[in-house]
Amino acid sequence: MSGKRTGTQPNDDQSGSTALAAVPRLPDQVTGPNFSLSTQSPDLVGPVDAVAIPLLSGQTGSGSGNSDEGQGLLLGPGALELTERWGVDLLAIAELLRADSAAGEVTSFPVDARNPATEAPALVLLVGVGDQTPTDFRRAGAALARATRDRGRLVTTIPSIADPAGFEAFIVGLVLGSFGFHWRSDGPQHHPVGHVILAGLVDADERAPEVARAQAIGRAGWRARHLATVPSNIKNPQWLAEQAGAVAEQHDLDLRIWDEHELASQGFGGIAGVGQASASPPRLIRLDYTPALATNGKASRRKQRAVPRVVLVGKGITFDSGGLSIKPAEGMLTMKRDMTGGGVVIATMAALGAVGCPVAVTGLIAAAENSIDGNALRPGDVLRHYGGRTTEVTNTDAEGRLVLADALAYAVAELAPAAVVDIATLTGAMKVALGQRTGGFFANNEALAAKIQAAGETAGEPMWRFPLYADYEDKLASKVADADNAPGGAGAIMAALFLQHFVGRVPWAHLDIASVGDSPSDHHEWTIGPTGFGARALLAWLGQADPLAGVETSDLPG
Repeated sequence: MSGKRTGTQPNDDQSGSTALAAVPRLPDQVTGPNFSLSTQSPDLVGPVDAVAIPLLSGQTGSGSGNSDEGQGLLLGPGALELTERWGVDLLAIAELLRADSAAGEVTSFPVDARNPATEAPALVLLVGVGDQTPTDFRRAGAALARATRDRGRLVTTIPSIADPAGFEAFIVGLVLGSFGFHWRSDGPQHHPVGHVILAGLVDADERAPEVARAQAIGRAGWRARHLATVPSNIKNPQWLAEQAGAVAEQHDLDLRIWDEHELASQGFGGIAGVGQASASPPRLIRLDYTPALATNGKASRRKQRAVPRVVLVGKGITFDSGGLSIKPAEGMLTMKRDMTGGGVVIATMAALGAVGCPVAVTGLIAAAENSIDGNALRPGDVLRHYGGRTTEVTNTDAEGRLVLADALAYAVAELAPAAVVDIATLTGAMKVALGQRTGGFFANNEALAAKIQAAGETAGEPMWRFPLYADYEDKLASKVADADNAPGGAGAIMAALFLQHFVGRVPWAHLDIASVGDSPSDHHEWTIGPTGFGARALLAWLGQADPLAGVETSDLPG
């Protein structure tokens, strides 16, 4: 039944916090802009606080041999009408201010066209769109979001020159560039622009579904980023389950939650073991999406058996101290976001309907807090995972793979998936290899690998594929168990090889996003801090007409 909840419910009083501990309240947060569409030119759209016009390069590429021919700047739609209305030569001002048409470059100046509601002069923004690729439009949208903070109404013609991919990317960039989070006593430092009017669209009446889809993708990235940013004095496994519960209610998903007792009794030894020392007990969270079919003009549910199933698995470590293999103080500073993978899965599940995902999807979030107490997991302990495979724990700070292993084993044993994708901020080795702007991934299936990589490029979340190098397998050997959780060597590869044993011959991809878990600065659509990386890439893949085309078990090596 749609929306059915079984197992421990997220509103149960089982947070594990002590009676004396006051639960802090997260203050109200800013939200992204609203959008509307208009066929009118920007000069005819009612009072606004800012007007954004695309700025293009005047190069013609004629090949005439005259390097000066066609050089200069071009102003996009709406500039001529605004010039005539205001009696201001916008192109001359652009040249005077040395405006740049590179993607994401913004040149702004005020004009005397007052908004009666605010008495503030209108701000004109000339926004570079580069070569007008989807990436260029995404960057233009993000830059425009930052340039219009604390303003009420913005009108722009930038989307009117974009193809459908660029149209979507612009909106996504504008949403994500608006992201903010605060816990200040006097409220947020800035607010996103409140309302954005996309003007000059000849087919405005027909493009509302495109806007809704783009907003859903942008908001999925926002949700993942928000979940990763919430501090861990609020965010524990139960809180994460509550967020999943809210998503299930809002988006007609099924929900199942395992509490610590069920995890222990049903054989989820990895999740139970990692979370056993925390005052906030672990949870396994399951969300289920079933696609709808249009039948005689009415939406009806497909039976889950009628369509293939994809399982998404997210690491949900709500804080990682390292356990008894404790991290140094500096290493803990960003560990509130060690549940980014779980947040990405929740955010992705929320947007599947909006992008028209045609396959069934189950999201599993293995949530625990890796803490220290008298009953903490010890180096040398042996855990039995779901399905029976055992692991010798030689490093309690390699806990992410222990919780993922349970969820992967459950998915393969119980859900008959056509493909499984896990996502986790898993290894520092990935950050050493790739820096902080590219994610890493592994796959045991060539077709699935190609789809994941292409989806990342499309969505603006690029990922680099690493090898599942079989010659390193012997390093996983343990003297007492089936595997060692931290054998050393090539860190990211060893973690992937460890996880591979829990998926058998099911097509599988492992996304290690530790490299991109945090953005060191505002950078295009990325805001400083936790990134929520991965939701857009997963939606770009799962929103395709056939996400599993060519993905066959027979494609697996061996």
